This record gives sequence, structure tokens and C-alpha cells, in this order.
Amino acid sequence: MSAQAKFNRDDVIEKAKNLYWEKGYHATSMRNLQDVVDMRPGSIYAAFGNKDNLFKEALNRYAKEGATNLANSIAQEKTVLAGLKRFIHSVTVCSKGTAPSGMCMVVKTVGELTQNDSPDLLAHATSILERVEASFVKTFQQAIDNGEISDNKDPAELARYFQIQVMGLRTYAQVSNDTDAVEKYIDGIFEGIL
Repeated sequence: MSAQAKFNRDDVIEKAKNLYWEKGYHATSMRNLQDVVDMRPGSIYAAFGNKDNLFKEALNRYAKEGATNLANSIAQEKTVLAGLKRFIHSVTVCSKGTAPSGMCMVVKTVGELTQNDSPDLLAHATSILERVEASFVKTFQQAIDNGEISDNKDPAELARYFQIQVMGLRTYAQVSNDTDAVEKYIDGIFEGIL
């Protein structure tokens, strides 16, 4: 008879995600993880293999939550563009002060890791950004198909532009208390799209 796990895997991943998001990969020690997830190092290794695998699961959780936020934002609005605006508003203005970090966890990871110290983790984070961009391509194609954007616009270029703008604006919003400026820049992003 096999022993039952005495922890909730989803809960551990969620707590680890928030810790990694706040501190970054390198600044998060096994001791930090042990304290936050309430597991001994041996149990963490038994459940996840190593710190890197837990980090990958945390990144995957973050990416999944972001995809859900994007889908929900679009579903709550009458147009795709209004949904995209709701999405960017939620990740810049609404999450300020409530998220472990105002920066995107994946972008923060890409900025922190190098090819020399963590090539596998860097590749994993980069692949998530590529998937996010691909989802934006589909979203902009939907907006073009709906007649919200001119059909002479390239959805891939719009997706790249949008992703770059979101990355930059999230970073700016983290260091600025000027919500009005952030709102103005959000409007500017959509002027650039149209």
C-alpha cells in the first residue's frame, strides 16, 4: 500500500509561485521554500525532484492564471479590444499592491536568468513568453475578423507591439504611483493599435 501525500500539491505550487514571483529565482532559497510551503527539503525533492522543477511548475501556474485572466477579460466585454484593455488594466492598475510583484513573473525571470547559470529555466520562461505572444496573435486576428481593426494590420505585429507595451507598462506601474499616467498610457497603446 502506497503512502498518501500529506500535502496539497496545488497549494504548494501556489505558495511557491508567490514566493518566487516576489523574490525571484536566485533569491529564493530552499529555506525560504521550506518555510513558505511548510515542507522539509526532502519532501520538496521527493514531490518535485528539485528546486528548478518546482520553479517550472510555479511559472506554469502563473502562465495559466494569466491565460485565464485574458480569456475572462475578453469574455466580460462586448469587443475583443475592450477585453484586451480590461486585461492590461487588470495587470497594471488593479493588481498593484495585491500581487507579490508588479512585474510579470515570466519577464522578471527572463531578466534574472542567464544562459550560463540556468539555460533550461531561461528556455522554459522564454517558451512561455512565446506562447503568450501566440495567444495575442489569435486574439488580434479575432479582432480583425470582427472588424474592430483594419484587415490590413498584421496580427503578429500587433501581438508583438502589445506584449512589449504590457511588459514596459507593468514595470512602469510598479515604480510609479501615478495611476492617471498609467491609464493614459493604456489608452495610448490602443491608439497605436488602431
